[in-house]
Amino acid sequence: MLLLAVDTSGKQGSIALAQCRSENACDVIEVVALTGGTFSAELVPQIATLLEKNDFSKIDIGGFAVVSGPGSFTGLRIGLAVVKALADVLGKPIAAVSMLEAVAADSYGRVMVALDGGRNEVFVGEYEVSSLGAQLIRERMLTRAEWMESAGAAIIVTPDLALAEAAQAKGLPVQKVERPRSDVFARLGWKKIARGEIVSAEALEANYIGRSEAELFVKSN
Repeated sequence: MLLLAVDTSGKQGSIALAQCRSENACDVIEVVALTGGTFSAELVPQIATLLEKNDFSKIDIGGFAVVSGPGSFTGLRIGLAVVKALADVLGKPIAAVSMLEAVAADSYGRVMVALDGGRNEVFVGEYEVSSLGAQLIRERMLTRAEWMESAGAAIIVTPDLALAEAAQAKGLPVQKVERPRSDVFARLGWKKIARGEIVSAEALEANYIGRSEAELFVKSN
């Protein structure tokens, strides 16, 4: 199956093409970086260019993996809208992948993933990670103080340097990792598709965890 993975959840994004076979065999063909702030103008042309460059067309796509959150309200909306439209036209399955799950994926044991949520808040995902994957315990949005108080004995895993340094200053165990790109989401998404963990274009929704920027704007006016 030719899989298209899309991430527009952060300041920067990426797309990837992968050729996937058995559940544990997903060969990434190419990853293309996307520039934050231009997702709406850049995403569709970049997908078209990536397919053409590798001698594919959109009808060759067999499935999609997309980051459903948490992250930027505007960025998530753009990425999900494009994937929903393509999947609906092509009649192909979608795997929704959490950024928190992707950050946790290469760890082991009980971990607490932390992502900067802005406004002194933190997106937090607690996972039990084994050879079978990352099993979600719960995810929530906390203030920085609440996050550090709730960490307990869990290893904090984060791609955000400021959060890593804040946790280390409190004497908490920290694993600093790179922010995942779309090749990671392709592999995680393929495993979900192989297990039947898919959503339809109609049912695909963003996972904001906290209130979206739009909701905050409405409440402030």
